[in-house]
Amino acid sequence: MMESRGKSWKREREERGRKQAIQQDGNGKNDPSEIHSGTGLPVETDKKTDKFDPKISVTESGEKTQEQVPEEKETIDTTSEEQRQELQQYIKELTEKLRIKAELRAVNTNAESTRPEESFFSKLDSSLKKNTAFIKRLRNMTEMQRDSLIKDMEGLNLTKYISEAAAAIVDAKLKMSDVSTAVQVCSLLHRRYADFSAQLLEYWQKVLPMKKDEKISNPSKIRVDLRFYAELVSSGIFPLKEGLPLLGNLLTVLTGSDREEHSNVGIVLSFCRHCGEDYTGIVPRKYRLLSEKYQMELPKSDFLLPDRQKGLRNLLKDYFKSLCRHVVKDYKALENMEKQNHRILQTKGELSADRKEKFEAAQAVFQKLLSNTEQFSDIVDEDMPHLPKDENFPQDSETTTLDVHNRFKDREMLDGSLSVWEDDDTRSFYENLPDLKAFIPGILFKDSSQAVPQSQTEAVEKLEEDLSQLEIEESELLEAESKEEVKESAKTDDKDLTETLMQEMDETEEEAAASNTANKVLLDHFLNSLLNCVNREMIDQAAVDFCMNLNTRPNRKKLVKALFLVPRTRLDLLPFYSRFVATLNPCMPDVASDLVSMLKQDFKFHIKKKDQINIESKVKTVRFIGELVKFKVFPKTEALYCLKLLLCDFIHHHVEMACNLLETCGRFLFQAPDSHQRIKVLLEQMMRKKAVLSIDSRYTTMIENAFYYCNPPEVAPTVKVERPPMHEYIRKLLYQDLAKTNNDKTSEKQSSSARVLRQMRKLHWEDEETAAYITKCLIAVWNVKYFNIRCLANLLAGLVAYQENVGSQVVDGVLEDIRFGLEINHPKYNQRRIAMVRYLGELYNYRMVESTVIFRVLYIFILYGVNYDGTYSELDPPDCLFRIRLVTTLLDTCGQYFNSGSSKRKLDYFLIFFQRYYWHKRSADIYNDEYPFPVQVRFSIEDTIANLRPKLKLYENLEEAEKAVMDALEELKPKYVEMYPELVNEEMDKKKAQQPVGDDDSLCPIEEEDEEFEDDAQSETSLQDGETEGDTDGYSGSQSQPFEDDGEGGGRHGTSLSDADNDPVYDGEAPVVKSSAQPAHCPEDDDFMAAFDKMLSDSILHRNQESVKPQVDIVIPMNIKGSAIKKTPKFVPPTISSTSTPEAKEPEKPTVNFVLMTRRGNKQQFKNLAVPVTSELAQNLKDREEAERMEKQHVKLLTLNINERQEEEDYQEMLASQQRPSVMNLNRDRRQKYHHPKGAPDVDLIFGNK
Repeated sequence: MMESRGKSWKREREERGRKQAIQQDGNGKNDPSEIHSGTGLPVETDKKTDKFDPKISVTESGEKTQEQVPEEKETIDTTSEEQRQELQQYIKELTEKLRIKAELRAVNTNAESTRPEESFFSKLDSSLKKNTAFIKRLRNMTEMQRDSLIKDMEGLNLTKYISEAAAAIVDAKLKMSDVSTAVQVCSLLHRRYADFSAQLLEYWQKVLPMKKDEKISNPSKIRVDLRFYAELVSSGIFPLKEGLPLLGNLLTVLTGSDREEHSNVGIVLSFCRHCGEDYTGIVPRKYRLLSEKYQMELPKSDFLLPDRQKGLRNLLKDYFKSLCRHVVKDYKALENMEKQNHRILQTKGELSADRKEKFEAAQAVFQKLLSNTEQFSDIVDEDMPHLPKDENFPQDSETTTLDVHNRFKDREMLDGSLSVWEDDDTRSFYENLPDLKAFIPGILFKDSSQAVPQSQTEAVEKLEEDLSQLEIEESELLEAESKEEVKESAKTDDKDLTETLMQEMDETEEEAAASNTANKVLLDHFLNSLLNCVNREMIDQAAVDFCMNLNTRPNRKKLVKALFLVPRTRLDLLPFYSRFVATLNPCMPDVASDLVSMLKQDFKFHIKKKDQINIESKVKTVRFIGELVKFKVFPKTEALYCLKLLLCDFIHHHVEMACNLLETCGRFLFQAPDSHQRIKVLLEQMMRKKAVLSIDSRYTTMIENAFYYCNPPEVAPTVKVERPPMHEYIRKLLYQDLAKTNNDKTSEKQSSSARVLRQMRKLHWEDEETAAYITKCLIAVWNVKYFNIRCLANLLAGLVAYQENVGSQVVDGVLEDIRFGLEINHPKYNQRRIAMVRYLGELYNYRMVESTVIFRVLYIFILYGVNYDGTYSELDPPDCLFRIRLVTTLLDTCGQYFNSGSSKRKLDYFLIFFQRYYWHKRSADIYNDEYPFPVQVRFSIEDTIANLRPKLKLYENLEEAEKAVMDALEELKPKYVEMYPELVNEEMDKKKAQQPVGDDDSLCPIEEEDEEFEDDAQSETSLQDGETEGDTDGYSGSQSQPFEDDGEGGGRHGTSLSDADNDPVYDGEAPVVKSSAQPAHCPEDDDFMAAFDKMLSDSILHRNQESVKPQVDIVIPMNIKGSAIKKTPKFVPPTISSTSTPEAKEPEKPTVNFVLMTRRGNKQQFKNLAVPVTSELAQNLKDREEAERMEKQHVKLLTLNINERQEEEDYQEMLASQQRPSVMNLNRDRRQKYHHPKGAPDVDLIFGNK
């Protein structure tokens, strides 16, 4: 039912609009008074309806509808009938008017014969009181007093008061509607009193202007007096001989003295409109054309002869010609002024207030003059002047502000405005609004669709004046640079509009509760439902509901207040509220005007207040303004003016307000042709202020974002990389198919992962290019979502069983990329570096790398390029805390497995050094109370350490961390000496070089310890070395298997998902080679054995050709060895004293005994030789013996540690095998790990006999 009513109203409204349009088109079809102006000036001859041509009514597809032709014919017939009736009505009214005037003129002309005798007046009342009262009433007579005045006049004897009566009538302040009453009163007085007409004419001659140079002080009274006097003459009260000269003289004065300014055109127009048919015989052009069209004769007045009418008609036409010249002159002047304003807009982007006011005033004067000229041309039946066009001036108002730098001016436009919007959806949201008038009865919005009340308009104008005054105040404050004046200006009497409206709404709610509960409930429910209107359909339906059910003046006021008081945190509602207001605007313009007025007032309050609080309310206000601008509810000029005010005092909250306003409607204003130049100038001004002012970096970022949002830089379109189909398929498998498994169930994930593995195995690995690209994609883990990195590591672990080289290549690539990130240290690689570190941790979880690699990387993070002495480092600046995040990410990924054995001790030592690095960063000078150390970094470290070592106590400052590091180094020093004895010897040599000769300090023997020889300080001192010690506990604690995925980052248990378990081997796939399988015989093995035998024979031959190195030591003969040992002095080393003879005596000075062996014939002779200890020969011997002793001691400790470590590994392996289910790890089956022999090794077998 509602739908049919809506359609009927729509059909009726459309039919009525077509009738009016065609009627207007028929009336002005051949009207030469049409004005064509190309300057954008408001020059319009028809303001009622738009022109409508029924011949071009087609459907959207371009085809004429079948029912359109008969409807058009019916419309044309109806319009013609209405025009005919209008012409007949005009002829009837004009005939009746001329008849009444002719009868009245005949009666007044023959008044002498009908006047009463003297005896008649003696019967009337001649009292002074009543006659004086009647004279006073004549001075203030109106149309409403017609009957009472005539009745009183018939009972009074005014013979002695005729002069006063005539003076009172001439001086009376009449309106146009009172002229007929005054004429009737004068006619009655003329027919009763013979002296009245003469007295009245005499007073008219005194009042009416008679001189050309005489200035008219009251044009309104002259307008009424001219018509009044003309009516008196045409009514026969004055004789033509006496009355016409005065009227002609008056018209000559009015037209002859006003050939430049034409200030009297309104007076002459009024005379022509009311008395033209009597004195000029001119018929308005409209009715003349209709009479010619329908061949109807118009009645003519017989008051004056055509010869006399011609003179007055020529007088009016001459005045019209001068008026036309004035219009053309003012038009050219206004056009020149507009050109100047256009050039100023091109250069400066805005007009000064003075120039804008002058232009608006000149435009208003021209519009009034043009309107009078149009009316004059129609009345006197003359053509309007031709207003010339300037071909060089932009004719379209939409492009009057475009310049050559606007790259939007040549863009193709869809429906005229595509370039203003980002896409079609945005354009549809802001432009395609529902037409409420089309399907809602007009009676529902009849009262609300009227014009905005005058008081409201005055309030808006007052707000605009206040905004202009604000700009003046801002400029004065900036020039004065006085803080006290700023404080005084902030002390305004204005109250916060939000608080005021909240109080008013509370009061109105109390009143409504007492008056109309039902209406209040409906309105409250509607206003509450607006908060849930978060899409286009809901907000459009809300507009229809309000117009249908709640459209009353009090409800509209409450609606406006509710819209304005939208919660400051619900910025998402502002576009929908703006669309709601724009939809209601055609039916309820007061809603939009009231809301705009409130927003202006609130903006004015925040500008004048200058406080640094309530930033959310300020942002809400400016964003609301921006949304209304895009719906063309809030004027663009006002929005630009608000932005200009914010730029005048561009600090603190004004920066945020300006940026939010630009982010909301800045691009719309920048791309719109009529506001492009002005917003461009304001944006340039904002960027200049950013460069000059010292503002916070956050504000700088906001300003740059707002600027580039409004005016995005011109960049070349992104060119898609063309890849071969095989490369695209590889990327699809790794980056898409593998990631999809995370959204499915566990069983489906495993099958999908296995499917990806099978597809990867089927690829052409023999092709070097394909294999290299696969490796590249496996390394580029930043192309995978962070959560899916573990899936890629899982895939790689399963793929290594079939392609051994890919594992080492990927690991090398990952380590190289991590090193690359440390050397470059650019923020754009941060996400990539995080992904790489996470990938490395996942590779350790899947046993692709050893724990030694992990710890080396961890130490690189805290040592590479780090200067702990306080000097600046380009690789690790003080404000760069990203390495801390890298460390925490790696530890969070795989640190949970460093919980036993040597890995546990390694992690404990690393946490000590890591805390020193953290406090080294935190103690930097750049961090203070104003710029504190980021709390997120501290929390991340605490969380990471708490997960790995819950009971570990963190250090409180840098001193504690430094002390802990020194203690750790002292603790690790013995192991350091064991592992690097050559470095210790170098240090000892340096010390000896610095000591005086005779100082016999030597390195004390190192005691054996039961600790492992793995040295964590080794990683700190030799991170840059390429050597890698064997780490037999590389997989301690890591229980990950390939393709086991239960959603956690580590500790994944389950059965390995390999093709070999359940699926047959597909064609083209290489089967897994078990370590227990017998190798097949092939020709390559024969070639290898032949080459190996040749190498052995060459080595033996080369060895035989080498010269035998003579022995340095000679074996001591057995016959003197025993006796020499018994007589060895205490200070002589056993190895040396064993060569001394029994006859050697104990020297007085410390000496070393040597045995000199000589040979005479076949007999050997031995002689003792005492050499001082300080001699070079003795010292060299001592050093060589000491080195041999140290080497033997080192080999002994190394052997013992190997044995102890082997026993510990066996014990750990036994415990691990008891705690986990037995699984088949294909990664480990491809090659056997080397097992150390049990027990103490044979030293002589390893190092040989000396």
